[in-house]
Amino acid sequence: MINLPLISVIIPTYSREEALKDSLIDIMKQDYPNFEVIVVDQTPKHLPEIQAYLEELVKADKIKWFRLDWASLPGARNYGVRRAKGEIILFIDDDVQLTSGFLSAHAKNYLQNPEVGAVAGRVFDRMKLGDSGGELQIEYLPPQAMDPGIAWYHIDLVHTIKPQQVLTARGCNMSFRREIFTKYGLRFDERFRGSAVREESDFCLRVRQTGYKIWYDPEADLVHLGEETGGCHDISMRSLKYQLTFYHNHFLLGLKNLTVTQALRLYARLFDCHVLGRPPCHKSASPIKILTRCFFYILGFLKAVGTIIQSLWNDGQIYSRLDQEF
Repeated sequence: MINLPLISVIIPTYSREEALKDSLIDIMKQDYPNFEVIVVDQTPKHLPEIQAYLEELVKADKIKWFRLDWASLPGARNYGVRRAKGEIILFIDDDVQLTSGFLSAHAKNYLQNPEVGAVAGRVFDRMKLGDSGGELQIEYLPPQAMDPGIAWYHIDLVHTIKPQQVLTARGCNMSFRREIFTKYGLRFDERFRGSAVREESDFCLRVRQTGYKIWYDPEADLVHLGEETGGCHDISMRSLKYQLTFYHNHFLLGLKNLTVTQALRLYARLFDCHVLGRPPCHKSASPIKILTRCFFYILGFLKAVGTIIQSLWNDGQIYSRLDQEF
């Protein structure tokens, strides 16, 4: 254990009960001997049995449990990082299933290759596997998956079976060297709102600027249950606000990280897929719905421009500023 790096497993959670408990049970069964678990809990009130279970784990010194009175996924990630002691910082969701070798699979990539600064694990996503019938297998992602302008429509970390360099990880299964946060001072951008879509993509694009590689390892796999309640789904409620933040976050990603050409290609694809509803989105072609989505597309762009302008005097890390301990 002395030679194995400490892994800090950070689990942001919001209004998840049995799914959170099951995820923690799987973490406790890991064959990797050197890890800590940090639960960043934004749930207003747990069921009595879940409350008792979490208290039992704390008493047994199996988890560190932090309760917050605000809800933000990137904010929760940053909060956990500030309390993590590990050489490897690993994030999972609060509705996942893990095999006993999950942590070992992540760790081996850092031990074997000093060029790897982040590991993207495979995600067996129930919804996407259902759409594909579960039979699809991809050996190597196409070149477009490394193009920041259009990659988001070509990266498939569900069906890909070969290890390879990738542009980004999925937030429910990703890990980083500690020095990404310490030496390079990277933080998750808390201005990614609502479901926080693209917050991990934004972070990974900035990780690549350090010179480190993001490595996809299909053996570092988990099952993502995609619970319909709780988590980001519950925060956003799939409401009109969700629509606005969805487009805002995509435009913010482009304005922050992409060249003009790359950004225009991203925004064109975003319009084609999410506004017009063409494949792979397959949304309703009703004129009323298209006009509604177009309205939020335009409003999201204006909000993102406002966010960038505001960043001249305010970086938007509001939840980190609420953390009086650091």
